[in-house]
Amino acid sequence: MSKIRRPATGDAANISVIPSKGWHCSHFFYRFDRVLLAESSEADLSEGAAEIIAILEPESQNAPQRLQISIVSGHKADFSLMVMDGDPLKVDSVHQSLLASRLGSCLIPTYSYVSMSEISEYVPTLEQYGKRLVAEGEEEGSSTYEAKLKAYEQREVHMRKQRLTPDFPEWPATCFYPMNKSRRPGANWFMLPSSERHDLMTEHGRTGMQFAGRVTQLITVSVGLDDWEWGVTLWATNPEYLKEIVYRMRFDEASAKYAEFGPFYTSYISSAKEMLAHCRVAS
Repeated sequence: MSKIRRPATGDAANISVIPSKGWHCSHFFYRFDRVLLAESSEADLSEGAAEIIAILEPESQNAPQRLQISIVSGHKADFSLMVMDGDPLKVDSVHQSLLASRLGSCLIPTYSYVSMSEISEYVPTLEQYGKRLVAEGEEEGSSTYEAKLKAYEQREVHMRKQRLTPDFPEWPATCFYPMNKSRRPGANWFMLPSSERHDLMTEHGRTGMQFAGRVTQLITVSVGLDDWEWGVTLWATNPEYLKEIVYRMRFDEASAKYAEFGPFYTSYISSAKEMLAHCRVAS
């Protein structure tokens, strides 16, 4: 029987499951089986809830790098997890631990999505940003040009870190959906010249920046990993901003002409204890 090999220090990088940059990311969605919960004893419910709380403790010694729990609005699921780590098996172990727990038989996985963090090709390098400033009317070498270039250089370090190994915001509302870029005849994103794709994404990004301080996002790539090409996770200070940003950005050509969207899952950040109480699993 073959075994999963965990490379020792010095092994060739191409046999490792750890990405050279960034983390693995999984979104998991679950529903409780109410019939089985009703048939469970008070002791099973109490002990099972305590076990779930322990498994989903983000600060525990063996926890993945990032773990966030949320209560899902609507009937698609009762709760969801967003998990990130360099090791994909550590990400998946949270899911397996839940299923193997005392209340695991009462959990019905309803959806999952596998992706990885990345630096988008549409995030301009320092050189590309300098050319953009010139195209917008700045004189190369001028004091304002140099100030803007320096400010972007300082922001770029944080932006790249946040895209590859992000901190999750504490904002209460979150939304996840997968998406593709269109390959339809007459609207094939991948047949556009690189410069045109960059221009369209620059316009798209400017719309999103109008929501700074109210909405933040993480785009993860799932090409070759799951059924769609990208996963989009949004966090907002109020759910009304989730509605507004998606509505506004759909009018940008990059979205209106070239984007295809999968199912939307809206949820609200919580602790495991709060989630269990909300779902009426344990007091």
